[in-house]
Amino acid sequence: MSRPVHIFHITTGHEVDAACSRGEDVPDAFAREGFIHCSHPHQVMAVANRLFRGRSDVVLLEIDPARLPCRVVEENLEGGAERYPHIYGRLPMAAVVAVLPLRCGADGQFT
Repeated sequence: MSRPVHIFHITTGHEVDAACSRGEDVPDAFAREGFIHCSHPHQVMAVANRLFRGRSDVVLLEIDPARLPCRVVEENLEGGAERYPHIYGRLPMAAVVAVLPLRCGADGQFT
């Protein structure tokens, strides 16, 4: 049996603590954009370095899309050829299979 394909959402430990107390993650940008930005495994480090470089409070939510009550759309809304998974709904913490630390090196880069 093959392993399910998981997607990842980069956030902060503080936001995860708040999400756990609410039972769902609703990032600040959700109200404005209507979806939650995610990445495929091979996209995580590039996104982390582009948006979170040098931050020490970053964590990675590993999400099982099969546990989501809403749709995940593969799209690129900023131009370019690479498509990213976007969750069009709130993220129930029951869909999160792991919360992983994401640490950067002394140079601020995630590897």
